[in-house]
Parts: sequence; structure tokens; C-alpha cells
Amino acid sequence: MTQIELRGVQKYFGAVQVIKDLNLKIDDNEFIVLLGQSGCGKTTTLRAIAGLETIDGGDVLIDGKPVQHLKAADRDIAMVFQSFSLYPHMSVYENIAFPLRATRKSKAEIDSEVRSVAKTLQISDLLARKPSALSGGDMQRVAIGRALVRRPKAMLMDEPIGALDAKLREEMRAEIKRLHIKQGSTTIYVTHDQIEAMSLADRIVIMHEGVLQQVGSPDEVYSRPANLFVAQFVGSPVMNVADVAVAEKASSASVTVGGAATGFEFPRALLSKLNGHASDKLALGIRPEGVIVRREATEGFLPVEAQIVEPLGSFDIVDLKVGSTMLRARTRSGFVSGPGVKVFARIDPAQAHFFDTASGKSLGVRL
Repeated sequence: MTQIELRGVQKYFGAVQVIKDLNLKIDDNEFIVLLGQSGCGKTTTLRAIAGLETIDGGDVLIDGKPVQHLKAADRDIAMVFQSFSLYPHMSVYENIAFPLRATRKSKAEIDSEVRSVAKTLQISDLLARKPSALSGGDMQRVAIGRALVRRPKAMLMDEPIGALDAKLREEMRAEIKRLHIKQGSTTIYVTHDQIEAMSLADRIVIMHEGVLQQVGSPDEVYSRPANLFVAQFVGSPVMNVADVAVAEKASSASVTVGGAATGFEFPRALLSKLNGHASDKLALGIRPEGVIVRREATEGFLPVEAQIVEPLGSFDIVDLKVGSTMLRARTRSGFVSGPGVKVFARIDPAQAHFFDTASGKSLGVRL
């Protein structure tokens, strides 16, 4: 059982603060993904947990015990990097066995451990080969095997499949998830790739400029973003965000996007939920799948013009001009024939989000 906790962790590089009062609790057997842009502090956070970076404030706890004063070798944590860092003159067997050489285990015990890990990673037939004879995916399996062989308390992975091509990344994502389920180890994984984050994580930790923005399941960070940064960072394409004006109508609310002549109709309950929030500080967020498109005029739908159609195989992304704003909609493939076509759109109120543009925070309004 391995729990990891960060309490008020601070880290500076010179005058630049790269981790700002970070608080995070990671449960036993949990797969956590640290997600963010380059330079947001996610790798520094991982290295601070591993003991490869000293912290300037706060505590790093493993199983309830502070470890920030311990060297990396004394924390019983394994780390896998993007670069494979295999010993080129050693065979796969020798590379995996290397961390066990310094232990007091017998040759037979080491052999048993190495072959067990190789079987788990499906590389038993590669044990006699040198790294130069391996594919990128197999080299990363060996690097993971070398980390796993000593059965650490936790596995830390810093963009371990970032150097692989798209097909291998997809295969390795599945392998890493399968391995986690089988081994049941506490895992912390760093990436800037949200597909990796969404497919692997039990919970995603989103960071920006050293500040934790949101922690939640993949569904939570996608469907209920805490602020504008998360809304526009998670998702592909990203969430539409537009300044809006909300007005009262006879039996509904009108949400006007981009100064358009006509607003989208919303349930009247929206007005009370916004509770008089200043309209000049209000932004609407809507995922492309929340913009509904029709070819024929339909009650509640506004006439709009398609500007760009991106065919993406099983679906298209269509840019629609609404007032001075572009809203991206997801439609079935070929639904909109091309740019310049007039269609009709509405916003699904159940999928709409509202944000305070001054603070960037979600107002938590859901209909």
C-alpha cells in the first residue's frame, strides 16, 4: 500500500517559482496523470517526488512519512524517462537485472525476477538481444522492466512514450494501462498529450504556470472544467469560448454570442442561476458536440454560415460564423457540404458552461 501526498510544496529556480503551493493526495494503486503545457511545472513536480529535485518549502510524504530529506535512492521509487537510457553493451536480460545486482539476492532469485518481469511485459524472447536490435517500443518496455524489477513502492513516468511514433504510442498506452491493472502499483505519469491523459488516468492533475488548476477524473475535467484554462486546454477541438450577453425574454432567456442580431434561447432558469452576474464579465463555453446543426430551418435554431469544414473521418468539424464569433460544431461526416453553405444552429443548454471572464472561474451553472 503506497500513498503519496504533497503539502504546500514550493520550488524555485533562481527567482522563478515553478511550483506554487501545491497540495495533492495520491491514493494507493491510483494512476495519476500530471497534464499541462511545457514549462508548467509537471516534470519538476515528478522529480521532486522522486527526490531528483530538492524543494524549497512544504512536504513530500510517502505512506504518511515526510521524505523530502531523503535521497532518491532511499525513497523506493522507480522512474522511467522519455529517453530509454539503456546500457548499449548489455543484453536486455542484463539491463533488466542491473538494479538487482547491488542487492543481496542470489543469482537464482535475480533470474526469477527478471524472467517474471519479462513475461509480464511480453519481451521474454528478447532477453538475449542488445538494445541496438530492438524497436523503440521494445526499448521502452525494457526500460519499464528495469524499473519494475525491484518492485518499487511507486512508478513515476516522465513522458515515457513521447519519442515513439503514433502507432507505437497507441500500442504502448494500452500496454502501460494493462501493466498498471495487473501490477496494481501507484503510478504518476507526466504528459502534455491529453489523449494519453484521458485514456490512462484514474484522475488527471492539470497544471499551469506552477499552479494546480483542477484535479478530477477524465470525465470531470472534460465535462465540468473548473476554469477557462482547463476548458480550453482539455478536448480536441477545444471548447468554444465566447463573450455573451444574457437578456430576459417573455418565457425564456436569450444568450447573444458575438453581437449577433438574435440570441440563442435558453431556459428561463438560467437567469436565476446566474444570479445577476455582470453581463460584461460573462463568457459562454460550449464543446463542439454541444453546437447542434440542422440543414433546414427549425424553431429555436439560428441561421448561420459554414466557414470551414474539416473532415476527420467518422465526423467533421465545421466552423460556423455567429455574429463576429466562430463556433466550432461537430457533425456527422459530410453533413455540411462545404464552406459558404447556410445552415441552422442552436446551443444545447444542458452542455453549456458559464465563466467569469475577470477571474476565469466557472460559475458552476448547469441546466
